[in-house]
Amino acid sequence: MATYAVGDVQGCLDPLKRVLDQVRFDPGTDRLWLVGDLVNRGPDSLGTLRFVRELGPAAVAVLGNHDLHLLAVALTERAPRRKDTLEPILTAPDREPLLDWLRRLPLVHHDPQLDAVMVHAGIPFTFSLDDALARSREVEAVIGGPEPGAFFDHMYGNEPAKWDPALTGVDRLRVIVNFFTRMRFIDQEGRLDLATKEGVEEAPGGFFPWFERLHPDFERRHIVFGHWAALEGRGTPANCLALDTGCCWGRCLTLMRLEDGQRFSTDCD
Repeated sequence: MATYAVGDVQGCLDPLKRVLDQVRFDPGTDRLWLVGDLVNRGPDSLGTLRFVRELGPAAVAVLGNHDLHLLAVALTERAPRRKDTLEPILTAPDREPLLDWLRRLPLVHHDPQLDAVMVHAGIPFTFSLDDALARSREVEAVIGGPEPGAFFDHMYGNEPAKWDPALTGVDRLRVIVNFFTRMRFIDQEGRLDLATKEGVEEAPGGFFPWFERLHPDFERRHIVFGHWAALEGRGTPANCLALDTGCCWGRCLTLMRLEDGQRFSTDCD
């Protein structure tokens, strides 16, 4: 049995199948972790959702910002963006069971046996492991609850940019989502910069990559993440495993076997 983690698929189903074939992935014995952004920008978001959902317990996924965007478009009056490739999902005959499965995914996954945590973007140094899991559950309860549209109507925005335990309502949920699904740069006070999307050398003044400062709970524990394609899977501490290597931008899709850290990849057209 092996546990594999794969970077942002974003609707690139054929590369996902190819890299799984490389390692002879067996859903009967192996496990596949997906770091979020299952959908959008690539050519087959609908097929990707169906494929991952059909893996059943062999697949463990967390939500990324593109997955949340799909749910917002599907569950509210928000219009798709010009570059979105979500229409096949929105008009599919199995739309409802796919969306229902998606909105019950977590933001943070922890595996004590592997001593590893998976999240789409990162975990701020202000959160312990217990904090991260508790904050994830807060959002999960709303997204998976009876009225998720009330949150998605107000999900978008960069403020508040800093965590405060006194936050309530949508502001509290929004900053949690931004930490876990959009974060790249943070400052010493725990404030996010969400405008800069380039590599670490482009850090705004006073800000640094989130993985340069970690809560003591995460100084040795593995953090598996995606989201930051500009990293190209490099330049992080040894325990922070960056897996987004820009498949939907024509680069490659990266898979890592968590037990020994070996990486596999396939080119993406």
